[in-house]
Amino acid sequence: MKQITSVQNPYIKSLLQLQDKAKVRRQTGTFIIEGKREIELALKGGYELETVLFVPELTSEKELLSFQIANVERIEISKEVYQKLAYRDTTEGVIAIAITKTLALKDLKLSDNPLILIGESLEKPGNVGAILRTADAANVDAVIIANPKSDLYNPNVVRSSVGCLFTNQIATGSTEEVIAFLKENNINFYSATLQNSTSYHTQDYTKPTALVVGTEATGLTKPWRDEATQNIIIPMQGEIDSMNVSVAAAILLFEAKRQRGF
Repeated sequence: MKQITSVQNPYIKSLLQLQDKAKVRRQTGTFIIEGKREIELALKGGYELETVLFVPELTSEKELLSFQIANVERIEISKEVYQKLAYRDTTEGVIAIAITKTLALKDLKLSDNPLILIGESLEKPGNVGAILRTADAANVDAVIIANPKSDLYNPNVVRSSVGCLFTNQIATGSTEEVIAFLKENNINFYSATLQNSTSYHTQDYTKPTALVVGTEATGLTKPWRDEATQNIIIPMQGEIDSMNVSVAAAILLFEAKRQRGF
């Protein structure tokens, strides 16, 4: 089995580039997953692994084979190399290189009565990860990121989603493409916005529904406000007029789940 003990190894340097640069991830069609749980969730979510790197003192090859990766290249690495690559100290000494998915709208497989969460122009990887955790908790049909500003395979998204990048069906597209997709599939969509809005709890989410949230700084763009089935608002009783986007998404999603009888 191949072994790498030096952080100066060209392959390790290429992995550092893969971590740091979205352009490299796009060019190679690969990204990095760190940790046993995340790798297990990725495999369960249909992701294909290219290579697994592991520290034998922390994770044995026998443990790795329990992931059903007998045909995946495995490389032993030193603790020094692992510490150079790892974002966290608690990921059991295992890192995988996985192949990205296309994340196309046409590939989504929806139920007869879907519940979808849409986020427009979310910039902060931590917010994207939190949105994915919220969506997993509500067991939505899909998460759609319109006009994405952050690479979904950014290590910070993978990490902050605690594996929910792999447990959700995800697609991306422009705002215009996503709105067209919703209309083609007869899905009502409710845009969370301050303008021309009614309280979120007054609407009926028991039919095919998409709930749309935007950034705290600028909110949703005009097409979402103009073409929504209804604009909705979460009444604020304090001094500020917005909350974290993942918190807002959770409030809206779980109202929909309540109406659907959980």
